[in-house]
Amino acid sequence: MNTHTPDHDAVDAITDQWAAVRPDLDTVPMAVFGRIYRLANAMRGKVDKAYAPFGMALGEFDVLATLRRSGEPYTLSPRELTATLMITTGGMTGRLDKLEKAGLLTRSPDPNDRRGLRVTLTERGMELVDEAVGAGLAEQRTALHSALTEEESEQLAGLLRKLLASTV
Repeated sequence: MNTHTPDHDAVDAITDQWAAVRPDLDTVPMAVFGRIYRLANAMRGKVDKAYAPFGMALGEFDVLATLRRSGEPYTLSPRELTATLMITTGGMTGRLDKLEKAGLLTRSPDPNDRRGLRVTLTERGMELVDEAVGAGLAEQRTALHSALTEEESEQLAGLLRKLLASTV
């Protein structure tokens, strides 16, 4: 039997259990972050499905999108990409290998650093990421507006920005 409703979900069930055994605890932080984690996981799956027709998962999309957002000439160093995406250099190398093999980016020597490389988005990569970003945003927009008004969405974005700024 599913006892989850818009007014009582799985996170409420967890905090209810804690309240029963430890009524002295303030479980509001658990309720907030539990929902953020669950929402992030649920949306990751939905967005991954939106990117699948383009032959990529979220990780590959992130690399291409970071290059695209960087503006002309759509080139960054592997170190800049790694710092932006907060992944290991080994994880970045694997993504770059896959995307380069697919013809979505190129790697070339850095003219300003003999030991460095530059990663550049190809025309095909730009076309693909431009299509994929639209598909991913459509999935996110559908999820957001199925539950919240435009005003509530903007308010939530502001509250999350404020919370995130306080934790970094």
